Amino acid sequence: MNAVLEERASQVCRLGEEPFAMVCNRPSLAGAVSQRACVFCGSRVVLYPIADALHLVHGPIGCAVYTWDIRGALSSGPQLHRMSFSTDLKEKDVIFGGENKLAASLDELIPQYTPKAVFVYSTCIVGLIGDDVDAVCRKAEERFGIPVIPVHSEGFKGNKRAGYSAACQALMRLVGKGSTEGIGPLSVNILGDFNLAGEIWIVRGYLEKMGIQVVANVTGDGRVEDIQRCHGARLNLVQCSGATMEFARMLQERYGIPCIRVSYLGIEDMADSLYKVADFFAAQDPSLRERTAQLVRTELEWLLPRLAELRRDLEGKRAALYVGGSFKAFSLVKAFRHLGMQSVVVGSQTGTTEEYEELAGICDPGTILVDDANPLELAAFLEEKKVDVFVGGVKERPIAYKLGIGFCDHNHERKIALEGFVGMYNFAKEVHASTMSSVWKIMPRKGYKPPFLDKEGCHV
Repeated sequence: MNAVLEERASQVCRLGEEPFAMVCNRPSLAGAVSQRACVFCGSRVVLYPIADALHLVHGPIGCAVYTWDIRGALSSGPQLHRMSFSTDLKEKDVIFGGENKLAASLDELIPQYTPKAVFVYSTCIVGLIGDDVDAVCRKAEERFGIPVIPVHSEGFKGNKRAGYSAACQALMRLVGKGSTEGIGPLSVNILGDFNLAGEIWIVRGYLEKMGIQVVANVTGDGRVEDIQRCHGARLNLVQCSGATMEFARMLQERYGIPCIRVSYLGIEDMADSLYKVADFFAAQDPSLRERTAQLVRTELEWLLPRLAELRRDLEGKRAALYVGGSFKAFSLVKAFRHLGMQSVVVGSQTGTTEEYEELAGICDPGTILVDDANPLELAAFLEEKKVDVFVGGVKERPIAYKLGIGFCDHNHERKIALEGFVGMYNFAKEVHASTMSSVWKIMPRKGYKPPFLDKEGCHV
């Protein structure tokens, strides 16, 4: 049975077996289950890691629960972002409006928690009943003297990418409000890293060793006052381009700050990202590139022997990956090659045409590329390609385990830092532990004979 619905056939491509032509960035098929998140969720994942802001969800309690602590983003200081606040709209509010309830919530929460700013998220129902969230926020801002920012993230407006856009527009309302005093010529903002397991601290460490000043983390381990002065930095480093590239473009248009796209995942991309920074500031500091090269040499001398040990078991294994933005997939394909593994299924929720074209250029013939997949499609692809390990997020984990396949969390809920050179080693250990786990001797993969039987057909 073909697991791909006819209406979705143009969103799947088998490299080398057909001309490359991927349709993407369109609404999910009506009635079909999608792995995608909604607009509101997209805005929450971007803004939520700003740790000293109060995040208030204007809508039913379920929306707040759905995104509570969604990224598990770590903070080096305040923990206010890990609280989940909601106006808890009920039937009566839907009929008579929820503006008074929103104003009352702000009046109660702001004095109690004294945040640096407040983000008020509009959900589907708020868009339907037509609450004037802007007016309520404006009056609250006047009463309390802190930014109270509406986030127009009504779920029916589009897909997760529309939520990223709503978040970027909300962020821009903070920028330009702080002093740029003390910001030097070798300075950057880190955009699109969410510090899920402390990765921003690793990357900041590399940059500080190079002599680069980090002005603001946008948004992992973020602070309102840093974002208010981030227009003083000389360069923006954009990792999750789907989430924050629009913000980078707005900073370039309004303040003339250029940006470069980077990735902190894997060996080549981590090193290339540091060299890009060194090359950008070469005119101000000619010795910067040599310091960067020394840093990379030191890290690789430590890392490569350790990877070689793990590669002995993983050589020839097959991997599948399904991620939020397809840019992350580039680094993962390269990382698996360092482990001697082949990526045979590669998909994303919000990839663009240009990103899929780039993916097609680095993947092997026979690889399945898929946009906006659903669980049945992913399960069918995993079985067809006899995958050994599946890399994804919380919604992909049960698919892997039901099929008896190893799984590696590369998304919201992970607790292990996977960025930087030390992150590459952590990733390799995670893949090795899951792929080679002895549990597969008693829980063989679905769909084909397990390789753990002796000649008499007994488990070994």
